[in-house]
Amino acid sequence: MYKLQKLIANAGYGSRRWAEKLIGQGRVEVNNKTAQIGDKCTIYDSVKIDGRKIDLKRYNEAKTKVLILNKQAGVICANKDTKGRKSVYDLLPKENRWVMVGRLDLNTSGLLLFTNNGDLANKLMHPSTEIDREYAVRVLGRVEKKDIVKLTQGIELDDGFAKFSRLSIGGGSGANCWYKVVLKEGRKREVRRLWEALGFRVSRLIRVRFGEVRLPKNLKTNQMDYLKPDQVKLLLKSAGL
Repeated sequence: MYKLQKLIANAGYGSRRWAEKLIGQGRVEVNNKTAQIGDKCTIYDSVKIDGRKIDLKRYNEAKTKVLILNKQAGVICANKDTKGRKSVYDLLPKENRWVMVGRLDLNTSGLLLFTNNGDLANKLMHPSTEIDREYAVRVLGRVEKKDIVKLTQGIELDDGFAKFSRLSIGGGSGANCWYKVVLKEGRKREVRRLWEALGFRVSRLIRVRFGEVRLPKNLKTNQMDYLKPDQVKLLLKSAGL
Protein backbone atom coordinates (compact mmCIF):
# COMPACT_ATOMS: atom_id res chain seq x y z
CA MET A 1 0.00 0.00 0.00
CA TYR A 2 1.11 3.56 -0.69
CA LYS A 3 0.17 6.98 0.59
CA LEU A 4 -2.87 8.25 -1.26
CA GLN A 5 -1.22 11.48 -2.39
CA LYS A 6 1.70 9.53 -3.89
CA LEU A 7 -0.61 7.34 -5.95
CA ILE A 8 -2.55 10.36 -7.22
CA ALA A 9 0.66 12.18 -8.17
CA ASN A 10 2.36 9.21 -9.82
CA ALA A 11 -0.79 8.53 -11.83
CA GLY A 12 -0.27 11.97 -13.37
CA TYR A 13 -3.19 13.91 -11.88
CA GLY A 14 -1.11 16.54 -10.07
CA SER A 15 1.63 17.05 -7.52
CA ARG A 16 1.68 15.40 -4.08
CA ARG A 17 1.17 18.80 -2.46
CA TRP A 18 -1.88 19.39 -4.67
CA ALA A 19 -3.28 15.97 -3.76
CA GLU A 20 -2.69 16.59 -0.04
CA LYS A 21 -4.58 19.89 -0.33
CA LEU A 22 -7.57 18.14 -1.90
CA ILE A 23 -7.52 15.46 0.79
CA GLY A 24 -7.43 18.11 3.51
CA GLN A 25 -10.42 19.84 1.90
CA GLY A 26 -12.43 16.61 2.00
CA ARG A 27 -12.65 16.38 -1.79
CA VAL A 28 -11.15 12.88 -2.10
CA GLU A 29 -12.95 9.58 -1.41
CA VAL A 30 -11.48 6.12 -1.03
CA ASN A 31 -13.98 3.27 -1.42
CA ASN A 32 -16.85 5.77 -0.95
CA LYS A 33 -15.45 7.18 2.31
CA THR A 34 -13.94 10.65 2.69
CA ALA A 35 -10.16 10.31 2.78
CA GLN A 36 -7.94 11.67 5.54
CA ILE A 37 -4.35 12.91 5.46
CA GLY A 38 -2.10 9.86 5.90
CA ASP A 39 -4.51 7.36 4.35
CA LYS A 40 -2.98 4.59 2.28
CA CYS A 41 -4.45 2.50 -0.53
CA THR A 42 -3.59 0.44 -3.61
CA ILE A 43 -4.18 0.96 -7.31
CA TYR A 44 -7.16 -1.40 -7.02
CA ASP A 45 -9.10 0.79 -4.57
CA SER A 46 -11.85 3.09 -5.80
CA VAL A 47 -10.62 6.70 -5.54
CA LYS A 48 -12.71 9.72 -6.47
CA ILE A 49 -11.82 13.42 -6.70
CA ASP A 50 -14.85 15.71 -6.46
CA GLY A 51 -17.06 12.68 -7.05
CA ARG A 52 -15.27 11.61 -10.23
CA LYS A 53 -13.45 8.29 -10.25
CA ILE A 54 -9.79 8.43 -11.30
CA ASP A 55 -7.62 5.69 -12.76
CA LEU A 56 -4.87 4.77 -10.32
CA LYS A 57 -3.77 1.91 -12.56
CA ARG A 58 -1.83 4.57 -14.41
CA TYR A 59 0.51 4.34 -11.41
CA ASN A 60 3.64 2.38 -12.23
CA GLU A 61 6.47 1.47 -9.87
CA ALA A 62 8.49 0.29 -12.86
CA LYS A 63 11.79 1.89 -13.74
CA THR A 64 11.41 5.53 -14.74
CA LYS A 65 11.54 6.06 -18.49
CA VAL A 66 11.94 9.38 -20.25
CA LEU A 67 11.78 10.00 -23.96
CA ILE A 68 12.53 13.04 -26.06
CA LEU A 69 10.54 14.14 -29.09
CA ASN A 70 11.50 16.68 -31.75
CA LYS A 71 8.09 18.28 -32.29
CA GLN A 72 7.23 19.82 -35.63
CA ALA A 73 5.37 23.14 -35.79
CA GLY A 74 1.69 22.45 -36.51
CA VAL A 75 1.54 19.31 -34.34
CA ILE A 76 -0.68 19.74 -31.28
CA CYS A 77 0.19 18.86 -27.67
CA ALA A 78 -3.15 17.25 -26.83
CA ASN A 79 -4.62 13.74 -26.87
CA LYS A 80 -7.66 14.67 -28.93
CA ASP A 81 -8.44 17.33 -31.50
CA THR A 82 -11.81 18.07 -33.10
CA LYS A 83 -10.02 19.39 -36.21
CA GLY A 84 -8.25 16.08 -36.82
CA ARG A 85 -4.74 17.51 -36.55
CA LYS A 86 -1.75 15.30 -35.77
CA SER A 87 -0.97 15.00 -32.05
CA VAL A 88 2.37 14.42 -30.36
CA TYR A 89 0.76 11.38 -28.72
CA ASP A 90 0.37 9.80 -32.17
CA LEU A 91 4.16 9.71 -32.36
CA LEU A 92 4.85 7.92 -29.05
CA PRO A 93 5.28 4.21 -28.29
CA LYS A 94 2.20 2.62 -26.75
CA GLU A 95 3.75 0.49 -23.98
CA ASN A 96 3.36 3.23 -21.33
CA ARG A 97 0.99 5.96 -20.30
CA TRP A 98 3.13 9.00 -21.10
CA VAL A 99 2.97 12.27 -19.17
CA MET A 100 4.15 15.35 -21.07
CA VAL A 101 6.65 17.66 -19.33
CA GLY A 102 5.54 21.15 -20.34
CA ARG A 103 3.71 21.61 -23.62
CA LEU A 104 4.70 23.65 -26.65
CA ASP A 105 2.19 25.80 -28.51
CA LEU A 106 1.03 24.89 -32.01
CA ASN A 107 3.59 26.98 -33.89
CA THR A 108 6.58 26.15 -31.67
CA SER A 109 8.86 23.24 -32.54
CA GLY A 110 11.66 21.37 -30.83
CA LEU A 111 12.29 19.50 -27.62
CA LEU A 112 9.47 17.82 -25.72
CA LEU A 113 9.98 15.39 -22.83
CA PHE A 114 7.63 12.59 -21.81
CA THR A 115 7.88 10.21 -18.85
CA ASN A 116 6.01 7.28 -17.32
CA ASN A 117 6.66 8.82 -13.88
CA GLY A 118 3.89 11.32 -13.13
CA ASP A 119 5.61 12.55 -9.98
CA LEU A 120 8.75 13.38 -11.97
CA ALA A 121 6.71 15.27 -14.58
CA ASN A 122 4.95 17.37 -11.94
CA LYS A 123 8.21 18.18 -10.15
CA LEU A 124 9.93 19.25 -13.37
CA MET A 125 7.04 21.56 -14.30
CA HIS A 126 6.68 23.16 -10.87
CA PRO A 127 7.95 26.80 -10.83
CA SER A 128 9.94 26.16 -7.64
CA THR A 129 12.40 23.90 -9.50
CA GLU A 130 13.49 26.84 -11.72
CA ILE A 131 14.75 24.53 -14.46
CA ASP A 132 16.17 26.26 -17.54
CA ARG A 133 14.18 26.21 -20.76
CA GLU A 134 16.33 27.38 -23.67
CA TYR A 135 14.93 28.49 -27.02
CA ALA A 136 16.29 29.55 -30.38
CA VAL A 137 14.09 32.39 -31.60
CA ARG A 138 14.00 34.27 -34.91
CA VAL A 139 12.72 37.81 -34.51
CA LEU A 140 11.49 40.29 -37.11
CA GLY A 141 12.54 43.86 -36.38
CA ARG A 142 15.70 45.71 -35.38
CA VAL A 143 16.65 44.75 -31.82
CA GLU A 144 18.59 47.44 -29.95
CA LYS A 145 20.74 47.09 -26.84
CA LYS A 146 17.99 48.82 -24.81
CA ASP A 147 15.55 46.10 -25.87
CA ILE A 148 17.89 43.37 -24.64
CA VAL A 149 18.24 45.22 -21.31
CA LYS A 150 14.45 45.39 -20.91
CA LEU A 151 13.98 41.73 -21.79
CA THR A 152 16.57 40.59 -19.23
CA GLN A 153 15.59 43.04 -16.47
CA GLY A 154 11.91 42.22 -16.78
CA ILE A 155 8.61 43.30 -18.32
CA GLU A 156 5.15 43.36 -16.75
CA LEU A 157 2.85 41.07 -18.77
CA ASP A 158 -0.88 40.61 -18.27
CA ASP A 159 -0.23 37.60 -15.99
CA GLY A 160 2.68 39.10 -14.05
CA PHE A 161 6.35 40.04 -14.21
CA ALA A 162 8.51 38.06 -16.66
CA LYS A 163 12.04 38.12 -18.05
CA PHE A 164 14.71 36.11 -19.79
CA SER A 165 17.41 34.93 -17.39
CA ARG A 166 19.82 34.95 -20.36
CA LEU A 167 19.70 36.39 -23.88
CA SER A 168 22.42 36.21 -26.52
CA ILE A 169 22.73 36.73 -30.26
CA GLY A 170 22.48 33.48 -32.19
CA GLY A 171 23.49 34.66 -35.66
CA GLY A 172 21.96 35.89 -38.89
CA SER A 173 20.85 39.39 -39.82
CA GLY A 174 17.86 41.37 -41.01
CA ALA A 175 14.73 39.23 -41.24
CA ASN A 176 16.80 36.19 -40.34
CA CYS A 177 18.26 37.31 -37.00
CA TRP A 178 18.32 34.59 -34.35
CA TYR A 179 18.64 34.85 -30.56
CA LYS A 180 19.12 32.33 -27.78
CA VAL A 181 16.92 32.93 -24.73
CA VAL A 182 16.56 31.12 -21.41
CA LEU A 183 13.55 31.05 -19.08
CA LYS A 184 13.17 29.43 -15.68
CA GLU A 185 9.41 28.89 -15.94
CA GLY A 186 6.92 27.68 -18.52
CA ARG A 187 4.05 30.14 -18.73
CA LYS A 188 1.84 30.02 -21.82
CA ARG A 189 3.47 31.65 -24.88
CA GLU A 190 5.88 33.49 -22.56
CA VAL A 191 8.75 33.79 -25.05
CA ARG A 192 6.50 35.20 -27.75
CA ARG A 193 4.70 37.56 -25.37
CA LEU A 194 7.93 39.03 -24.05
CA TRP A 195 9.12 39.93 -27.55
CA GLU A 196 5.65 41.13 -28.58
CA ALA A 197 5.54 43.46 -25.56
CA LEU A 198 8.35 45.46 -27.23
CA GLY A 199 6.71 45.39 -30.67
CA PHE A 200 8.66 42.52 -32.21
CA ARG A 201 7.22 39.51 -34.00
CA VAL A 202 8.58 36.00 -33.50
CA SER A 203 8.70 34.26 -36.87
CA ARG A 204 10.16 30.99 -35.59
CA LEU A 205 10.61 29.43 -32.17
CA ILE A 206 12.44 26.21 -31.28
CA ARG A 207 13.00 24.77 -27.81
CA VAL A 208 16.53 23.38 -27.79
CA ARG A 209 17.10 22.51 -24.12
CA PHE A 210 15.22 21.57 -20.97
CA GLY A 211 17.46 21.49 -17.91
CA GLU A 212 20.45 19.28 -18.73
CA VAL A 213 18.74 17.69 -21.74
CA ARG A 214 19.54 19.15 -25.17
CA LEU A 215 17.74 18.48 -28.44
CA PRO A 216 20.03 16.05 -30.31
CA LYS A 217 21.19 17.40 -33.67
CA ASN A 218 20.58 14.02 -35.32
CA LEU A 219 16.97 13.68 -34.07
CA LYS A 220 14.76 14.40 -37.06
CA THR A 221 11.45 16.25 -36.96
CA ASN A 222 8.65 14.23 -35.28
CA GLN A 223 11.08 11.48 -34.28
CA MET A 224 11.60 10.34 -30.69
CA ASP A 225 14.26 8.55 -28.69
CA TYR A 226 14.71 7.31 -25.11
CA LEU A 227 17.03 9.19 -22.78
CA LYS A 228 20.00 7.22 -21.52
CA PRO A 229 19.97 6.07 -17.86
CA ASP A 230 22.52 8.70 -16.80
CA GLN A 231 20.35 11.44 -18.34
CA VAL A 232 17.28 10.11 -16.50
CA LYS A 233 19.26 10.16 -13.24
CA LEU A 234 20.15 13.83 -13.83
CA LEU A 235 16.48 14.70 -14.34
CA LEU A 236 15.46 12.82 -11.20
CA LYS A 237 18.18 14.60 -9.25
CA SER A 238 17.17 18.04 -10.57
CA ALA A 239 13.59 17.29 -9.49
CA GLY A 240 14.70 16.23 -6.01
CA LEU A 241 13.58 12.62 -6.48
